[in-house]
Amino acid sequence: MKGSSFSAEVVEPYAEALMSVAKEHDLVDRFGEDVAALLDTLKESEELQQFLGNPIVKADDKKAVLEQIGREQLHPYMVNFLQILVDRRRILFLGDVCKQYQALLRELKQAVLAQVISTVELNEDQKQVVRQKVLGMTNAQDVELETQIDPDLLGGVIIKVGSQVVDASLRGQLRRIGVSLSRST
Repeated sequence: MKGSSFSAEVVEPYAEALMSVAKEHDLVDRFGEDVAALLDTLKESEELQQFLGNPIVKADDKKAVLEQIGREQLHPYMVNFLQILVDRRRILFLGDVCKQYQALLRELKQAVLAQVISTVELNEDQKQVVRQKVLGMTNAQDVELETQIDPDLLGGVIIKVGSQVVDASLRGQLRRIGVSLSRST
């Protein structure tokens, strides 16, 4: 159900409402940090995802856990937003709402998300080269990198920006050589 239009009908209004509150209180960047932290927490804890998505767990228990998680690192408005998601039984969409907020934030800042797949972790100089390449490909003002490690690439990188893909990996080069050779025979 998460990939369905029902999901989009739920996720987008909540993300837009969160953005509206953020703009109204000049908290756009702070909420951006908060949703990134929430996504990291969800990514690191399968148990938390299952707990929040479990319909048997009482709403008050979910609120207590979210209050404990958010008390130290999240803005109080964000904690209140999480409580609303619990009350309206939409907390299982938390990850999707956070990702949609990030998309709205990128749109607001005229930034793009570049997914970078490499064989090893990129250093800061390499990341800067990728950012410059993506800026050259797009009309964006800024580039947000999402990195991923794939040792099967053998070397190089794959950069995905929206529907555009730049395959500068060794595996991709070998595949292109193989296709070229098969055509010439």
